Amino acid sequence: MFKIKKSLSFFLLTFLFLTVNVSAQGKYTSAAVGFYNVENIFDTIESAGYIDGTLKFNDPNYHRSIPVSEISKYDTVSFKQQYTYENIDGKKIIRPLILQDEFLPKGKKVWGKERYTQKINNVSSVIADLGKDVTGTAPVIVGLSEIENREVVVDITNSPALKKFNYGVVHFNSFDARGVDVALIYQKARFIVTEAKPHPVFIYDAEGKRKYTRDILQVTGLLDGEEITFLVNHWPSRSGGEKVSRPSRIEAAKVAKSVIEDLKSKNKNVKVILMGDLNDDPVDPSVKEVFNPAGDMNKVQEGGFYNPMIPLFKKGIGTLAYRDSWNLFDQIITTASLTTNNKDFSTYKVFKTEIYNKDYLVAKEGQYKGYPNRMWSGDTYRANGYSDHFPVYTILLKSVQ
Repeated sequence: MFKIKKSLSFFLLTFLFLTVNVSAQGKYTSAAVGFYNVENIFDTIESAGYIDGTLKFNDPNYHRSIPVSEISKYDTVSFKQQYTYENIDGKKIIRPLILQDEFLPKGKKVWGKERYTQKINNVSSVIADLGKDVTGTAPVIVGLSEIENREVVVDITNSPALKKFNYGVVHFNSFDARGVDVALIYQKARFIVTEAKPHPVFIYDAEGKRKYTRDILQVTGLLDGEEITFLVNHWPSRSGGEKVSRPSRIEAAKVAKSVIEDLKSKNKNVKVILMGDLNDDPVDPSVKEVFNPAGDMNKVQEGGFYNPMIPLFKKGIGTLAYRDSWNLFDQIITTASLTTNNKDFSTYKVFKTEIYNKDYLVAKEGQYKGYPNRMWSGDTYRANGYSDHFPVYTILLKSVQ
């Protein structure tokens, strides 16, 4: 349908080749950080959300999935208020889920164990390859979106492609209306979590009724002994139209930026990597106006932001396609503290950022020819499919001299 442009110049290829050789001599260490919208991974169990308001909101057991068949085993109260931490405080309640009905053995998608396992293995094989050409191993950190619950993420980490890397999982159920969340996985041998919590995004419709969307996940920890914070995002969709829905994404961007500004108030040189499906391109107001990032590392202002996706987008490269046009919704934005204009890699800095659009991830035929090789075309299952998004990743480099 149309060709995917390549994003590495000859100069970068040469630089990459030299860097890999230097790394092999033990002078540098590298770490890949990836993000992947995995296209609606639900388990095969009819579930509901069980929320225990007697626990703290950042306790993994505060909001978890339970089988519908077991609801009667839980002591809960009727709840008809808005889902907020304050309203739920001290209560134990059940939250119905809607989209998951499609992903059941008797649902529209005939979603049984075999298809579920195929999906898990397909996306896991992609994750294992992110940045491998540089680092020689699977990514240390990966943000995920469109996963139903923690159990799905654990199954991803226990897949044949990823199990040997011993990933840990950070996940909190959100109040998203579709029942999908974001999560983060990390190699336990190289990253130690010191803080993790969700940040809700409050948006409302014209009547003032709250519209539930994904939380922004904050995970702070030590990457090879160096503190870095990761923010995993899946901003509100363009449902109803880009212009009408734009304020919702701007609000999500403001929440993310406020988290970063709070971290900066405690340490002006804090290192933060924001990643996610922003449902906007790098030139849209939620990104351009809220963060005002530079697309050229040499032009990043002190205390500002770097968005390496800007030059990729200007070249016509994207992570998902619609009506023969590419969008670059899946982005990685960093604080200036992770950039260098003099090749100083004494601490972790961004080396390069890429869209992982290998040939096998591109559909070869049918209605989505040339697009990301998705698993679902409506309710039609495609066993060799992966996701309707390409993943993205950045390589961090640090001297170990």
